[in-house]
Amino acid sequence: MTSRSPELARSIYLLWGHHPAPGRSGLTVTAIVGAGVEIADADGLDAVSMRKVAEHLGVGAMSLYGHVPGKEDLTALMVDSVCGELYDHDIEADGWRAAMRYVAARNWALYERHPWLLDARSTRPALGPNVSRKYETELRPLDGIGLSDVEMDAALTLVLTHVESTARVHRGSARTKADSGMSDAEWWAVVAPVLEQVMAGADLALSARVGGAVGARFNAAQSAEHALAFGLDTILDGIEARISRGRADP
Repeated sequence: MTSRSPELARSIYLLWGHHPAPGRSGLTVTAIVGAGVEIADADGLDAVSMRKVAEHLGVGAMSLYGHVPGKEDLTALMVDSVCGELYDHDIEADGWRAAMRYVAARNWALYERHPWLLDARSTRPALGPNVSRKYETELRPLDGIGLSDVEMDAALTLVLTHVESTARVHRGSARTKADSGMSDAEWWAVVAPVLEQVMAGADLALSARVGGAVGARFNAAQSAEHALAFGLDTILDGIEARISRGRADP
């Protein structure tokens, strides 16, 4: 037991619905979490504070602390809340590969709706009911296909990590476009002819060829959507090859 053990236990109970009774104002944990999500959706996770949430709800800041001890717990509750949007039934797909594509698509869409999730990730997940059901639902298509339990977890983690990292690049690209006031196509139209001139005498033939092909294909230096699809295909091919090797050499 460490000095943080009581706090960790309290946080898990809070995540799993052991909430204080509503106060005289009718304030509830659910309302506090909903306000936090609305603020984060609009302005990002950094904009969420106990004071901002209290203002959003029209109550005094101190009244929140009897329900949610602080921002760390609030963030965990927010993450668990939005993960409840992912699945309302088992994944129905034609095989495990199609199921993993569905998992990737659902998580990608969740990041699009709630980009602040990219700032809330931790190596120790907030194991609330929705996060736990998410894990259960996403593991089921991998059960019985020839992977060990540890390999099932690693395969799912690989898919989810790829989606998360690509979503992070996608968010960065969107921010760059917003800050610059230029679309990718407009940026490439300016950059491409200049690069062609300055790189003409350099020993960069391969990078010029490949970069030019990417620019011509996407009117941009990269495409997050293409990276997502290509990476996912590669990951699934690797998992399938591992399963095949296991069958050939038990």
